[in-house]
Amino acid sequence: MEPLKCVAIDDEPLALALIKTYIQATEGLNLVHVFEDAVAAIEYLSKFQVDLLFLDVDMPDITGLELYGSLAIKPMVIFTTAYKNFAFDGFELNAIDYLLKPIEYARFKTATKKALDYHLYKQQKDLEGPSEYLFVYSEYKLIKIEIKEIVYLESLEDYVKIHLSNGKMILTLTTLKKVIDKLPAEKFKRIHRSYVVAVKQVQQVASRKAQLSNGLALPISDTYASFINEWKNA
Repeated sequence: MEPLKCVAIDDEPLALALIKTYIQATEGLNLVHVFEDAVAAIEYLSKFQVDLLFLDVDMPDITGLELYGSLAIKPMVIFTTAYKNFAFDGFELNAIDYLLKPIEYARFKTATKKALDYHLYKQQKDLEGPSEYLFVYSEYKLIKIEIKEIVYLESLEDYVKIHLSNGKMILTLTTLKKVIDKLPAEKFKRIHRSYVVAVKQVQQVASRKAQLSNGLALPISDTYASFINEWKNA
């Protein structure tokens, strides 16, 4: 895989110098430009394609959120901010991650590994068929989930809860259909308007309910009653 072409934008010279040092020290990243001037950065990004932005949120003339929102073509982005409790005001970020200043290199590497993983995933998914991973946005950043760890999906209006075998739950702003479309159809089946189950996690089916490996019983609606015979014959 070619290194990711990176641009760093920050009005603080010291912060920009640190990001530059980190990028140059990290395998898989190629720094092509840095900007202290947000307007100059926008002009550059309108002409040249890059893979990943390191973008400061707190700039004087235009915020990083506004800058990113103005781009016709949006590369992957990692936001940086000096404010721990920064309010994102419901902005649909779709960010890989966000880093709190002063940024430690270990935390920087964690964020950039997500970007590298996601870039590789997008390159390979059409060539190699279904991936072993699912990527979703949760709490303003990208989350990588092993598909084999998913027990079931639960729809909650505009959100989907992804329940994992370790008992954890990931909440993402999307629709159930959009998540299903990213999963292998033979391994995940819809049993209700609000539920999709991992077939291997279903231990038994009785009284129109699917008993899962975690002990939970989910209802099977009339619309998806065909799942019962599919499961028996699997």
